[in-house]
Amino acid sequence: MIYIFHLIDKPAAGELRQRMRPQHKAYLGEQAARIAFAGPLLADDGQTMVGSLLAIDFPDREAAQRWLAQEPFHTAGLYAGTTVHAFANLWPQKAGFPPT
Repeated sequence: MIYIFHLIDKPAAGELRQRMRPQHKAYLGEQAARIAFAGPLLADDGQTMVGSLLAIDFPDREAAQRWLAQEPFHTAGLYAGTTVHAFANLWPQKAGFPPT
């Protein structure tokens, strides 16, 4: 089942996000074959990262929560809030994805 991770950064956490980004990307990369989509949430300026939105296939909620518990941004204390929801993808993606 795909789980959506809606992850909101603490205010003024840009430096921490940038410092931890290599570890975050490496940890996320371990799940590459199971990622439906992933990327930063942006402020209205289209540049400033304010959180993350990830959609990853896990066998169950417990596995998703275990993965999040070890995620480098999470362990570094970047997030002000985290929400995990099961997700049913019922619409074919056409917009917002890089060309293949």
